[in-house]
Amino acid sequence: MILYPAIDLKDGQCVRLYKGEMDQATVFNDDPAAQAMAFVEAGCEWLHLVDLNGAFAGEPVNAAPVEAILNATDVPAQLGGGIRDMATIETWLSKGLQRVILGTVAVENPDLVREAARTYEGHVAVGIDARNGMVATKGWEEETDVEVTDLARQFEDAGIAAIIYTDINRDGAMQGPNVEATAALANAVSIPVIASGGVSSLDDLRALKTSGAPLNGAISGRALYDGAIDLKEALGVLKA
Repeated sequence: MILYPAIDLKDGQCVRLYKGEMDQATVFNDDPAAQAMAFVEAGCEWLHLVDLNGAFAGEPVNAAPVEAILNATDVPAQLGGGIRDMATIETWLSKGLQRVILGTVAVENPDLVREAARTYEGHVAVGIDARNGMVATKGWEEETDVEVTDLARQFEDAGIAAIIYTDINRDGAMQGPNVEATAALANAVSIPVIASGGVSSLDDLRALKTSGAPLNGAISGRALYDGAIDLKEALGVLKA
C-alpha cells in the first residue's frame, strides 16, 4: 500500500478542513512547496494535492502553489479540484503532474472521463466523495442520488488509473476511516482504490491494509500535520 500525504490548498495556503467545511479550515503551512519537500524528505513516494478553491470555482485557483510543488519535488503527484475539461487536464499533465483526479465531472459528464482516460492512459483517476454512501459533488456542496458503487462501476472498462474514495463525514475528523465501506468498494470493482478520510493513526493504516480488500493506498492529512502519525513510521508499516 502507498501512503499519500495530503496537501489541501486554500487561498494559497496548506490547510485541512473539518468534514469538508470551507469555513472550518486550519492553516498548517503558508508555504505549500516547503511542506511538500518535508514530506518528500521523510520518504513519501507520492503526493496528493487538492485545489479546494478550484473545487468550488470549477476551474484551477491555486495553480501557483501547485506548480511550485511540482517544481520543488521529484516524486509523482496527483491533483483534484476544478479539473473539468480536457484543456485543463492537458495543461496540468504538461506541467509535470502525474495524475489528474476527476470528481464532479465523473457524475455530470462521464464521457469526458472516458475520453481523458483513453487520451492520457494511466494518468486519470476518479475521485468519489460520499456522504452516507451517496456521492457529493462541487466541493462536497451538492449531494446526489448516485450510490458510490454504481458510479464506480460505470468506469470499469474506462481504463482509469485509480479511484480515490473519500468518506466526507470522516475527513479531517480524526475518527478513523470508513474501513468497511472502502473495502466493500475495492472488492466490488477491479479499479485500484485509494482510501481517504479519517486516517488518524498507525492502527487505521493497519486496519486498511488488513481489510481483506486489495487497496492501492491511503491518504492522510491532518494526522501527519498534528503528529498523530509519523510519516517514516507509517511508510514502514505499509511496506512491512
